[in-house]
Amino acid sequence: MKDLMGMMKKAQEMQAKMGEMQAELESAEVEGSSGAGMVTVTLSGKGDMKSVKIDPSLLKEEEAEILEDLLIAAHADARGKAETMSQEKMQEMTAGLPIPPGMKMPF
Repeated sequence: MKDLMGMMKKAQEMQAKMGEMQAELESAEVEGSSGAGMVTVTLSGKGDMKSVKIDPSLLKEEEAEILEDLLIAAHADARGKAETMSQEKMQEMTAGLPIPPGMKMPF
């Protein structure tokens, strides 16, 4: 029975840490870029778009399709960085816990 109480305490501690991590991810920002930095997208750690910066040379009507592609690429770059940051934080938090390999958290 003592082990059950210990597990309950660890679960509560982990839940508190998860809440802290979620808040930290919300306030963190990652930046992705494309076109050699001509388009930059900033996302929150949770993937919400915060800002877009576009080099003025791309603001020509004939460059619209290129700009659209660069925006998509910059967003994908930033999203990948946000996911990596989230995974790293989760690994830090769950270090030492007996979690099966491949199990994704939060569930």
